[in-house]
Amino acid sequence: MRRSIMKITNSLSLFLWLFVLVISGSAGVLRAETATGVVFHDRNGNGRRDPGEPGLPGVHVSNQQEIVATDAEGRWSLPVAEDTILFVIKPSGWATPADRNRLPRFYYIHKPKGSPANFRYPGVAPTGPLPESIDFALRPAEEPPKFTAILFGDPQPNSLEQIDYIAHDVIAELIGTDAQFGVTLGDIMFDKLELFEPENANIALIGVPWYNVIGNHDLNFESPDDRDSDETFHRYFGPNYYSFDHGPVHFVVLDDVEWGVTNAAGKRTYRGGLDAIQLAFVKNDLALVPDEKLVVLMMHIPLTEMENRTELYRLIERRPHCISISGHTHWQAHQYITREDGWRGEEPHHHIVNVTVCGTWWKGAKDEVGIPHATMRDGAPNGYSIITFDGTRHTLDFKAARQPADYQLSIHAPDEISAAAAPETFVHVNVFNGSEKSVVKMRIDGQGEWIALEKVLEPDPYYVEIREREMAAQPDSASPLNAPVPSGHLWKTALPAGLKAGPRLIEVEATDAYGRPHGGKRLIRILE
Repeated sequence: MRRSIMKITNSLSLFLWLFVLVISGSAGVLRAETATGVVFHDRNGNGRRDPGEPGLPGVHVSNQQEIVATDAEGRWSLPVAEDTILFVIKPSGWATPADRNRLPRFYYIHKPKGSPANFRYPGVAPTGPLPESIDFALRPAEEPPKFTAILFGDPQPNSLEQIDYIAHDVIAELIGTDAQFGVTLGDIMFDKLELFEPENANIALIGVPWYNVIGNHDLNFESPDDRDSDETFHRYFGPNYYSFDHGPVHFVVLDDVEWGVTNAAGKRTYRGGLDAIQLAFVKNDLALVPDEKLVVLMMHIPLTEMENRTELYRLIERRPHCISISGHTHWQAHQYITREDGWRGEEPHHHIVNVTVCGTWWKGAKDEVGIPHATMRDGAPNGYSIITFDGTRHTLDFKAARQPADYQLSIHAPDEISAAAAPETFVHVNVFNGSEKSVVKMRIDGQGEWIALEKVLEPDPYYVEIREREMAAQPDSASPLNAPVPSGHLWKTALPAGLKAGPRLIEVEATDAYGRPHGGKRLIRILE
């Protein structure tokens, strides 16, 4: 059951469901097949149902469209086609098994004929006939109402050398974290899917379960359309969209990368969007989630870049507690989606575009340990986020790679200027986790009135300068830093007149998107 199937409503009978599959050519059989199984309490933790391990009632299981609840004995049944992934929707207070790389194993792949054999990167081997019983193991787990999770945007390595960058730049400092789990928000790879294994093995050292979102660089590009583009992803990670509960929060992982569209040059490419089957899953999933729960949508391409985003808006805009998170752009942003974009909710929808691990695709001059600075195109450093959930509230912390946790802003100003030039000289402040809700101010030498800075949509002059400097140093470089983009978290103001000659201290105080103050300082020299 995949994207080539037309939309099936919840009220269709099993017969009509299969009929549509057969007509679409996805079923490959003329008889109905029904998968059955049990969700059980895995008391000994071996992942298999042994005598004395009871079934669990009221747990939801899905075929990536329909969702059913287990009966009093933990049993469930769902229709399947010859390309179906079945999974348990992990309830709060329970954990699924994980493999040696700490990847959650909450699913069963039913591909009797396996993935297409002509792809460069292998997919799923033939799974054979449908098993008599597909059983999903769960074990009790402590999930406090307040917890943290790690968010990686676009690690995107294209070599073992870049796998090592990730290990030294972000993974090493996360080992021993108290986060409950982590998520990579797509572009796990940079097209070279053979690197999934070493990357997964490294991330496993962090020591927490790790979920994955599919990105546009994680695809089988040999597929002529979207139908089979996720086969290698399936092999390593299972379903390309799914959901789970953790503590008081419901998470929905989306596949919003649609492969196989034709661009103006006549070449196959991708676009952001959700097909009808996935939208049906989201609708069915959210119908089972109480309004008092926080819902977190996780995707690769930002919500504002999805072709049919208003269809998703209709499913979430009446919920009082809902946020969404993506990667893809290689710049950080807090977007507040309003009616101007077709949103009809009472309050704007908060969408987070997450900082990327690879920054600008691992470009830039290397530092003393041989890792490129990889500054993002908006002037913010590469890194990751740590998000804290507390009931229906959340707080996002920006963490720059290998920098102290309090490194939250940068100040750009010249090293020296004349006193006469001060009123025409701008100070720029890049608040990495800033937003339209932030307030930024500065003062000189810790005295006098605070001066408010104006939020601007401009390239960060710091990024512009380092790019120009590096391009001048290596004019023949085949991989220069990418062109800057207007930064969504940049403020500026002119220096005040009347500054005395000598070294002067610029002191900045800025709030982030959550109203928390952060500080920074920079020295400049005033000439007579």
